Amino acid sequence: MKFKQSLIENDSVLLGATATDWRSAIKLGTDMLIRSGAVEPCYHDAIISSIEKMGPYIVIAPQFAMPHARPENGVNRTAFALVTLSIPVKFEGEDELVDVLVTLAGSTSDEHMEGLMEVTQVLEDENSESGINLDKLRKCHSKAEVFNVIDQALAKII
Repeated sequence: MKFKQSLIENDSVLLGATATDWRSAIKLGTDMLIRSGAVEPCYHDAIISSIEKMGPYIVIAPQFAMPHARPENGVNRTAFALVTLSIPVKFEGEDELVDVLVTLAGSTSDEHMEGLMEVTQVLEDENSESGINLDKLRKCHSKAEVFNVIDQALAKII
């Protein structure tokens, strides 16, 4: 499933949210996917458990995290959730604070990798100082603005 389409179908965009710590920040994304039926509640637990065991492997760029776990940990269908935080959170073992999270639930290993690739393509922006579209996503105040950022990023790829 495509990133934008998944956000629309799962109603899984939350902007300017508040989280007390990294665990509650992850919960914001997984809760939307649980509500939509894309994942089971155990998916959230699997993400937390993996981070506690392996460290913050989900922090894949400055200020950006992509919470995910294995398909067999409660994924019903491939889906994404996007969360921006009004106040960044710190992951243990990371110096950088995180304020943008894209939760990925891949139903197969291939879908998981395709999802990672698509989000990476959307986030890449050669024109921004950091090279990624995070600043554009941070400034979004509506779902329509988020979808516009995604459309603009994908239009540059095609």
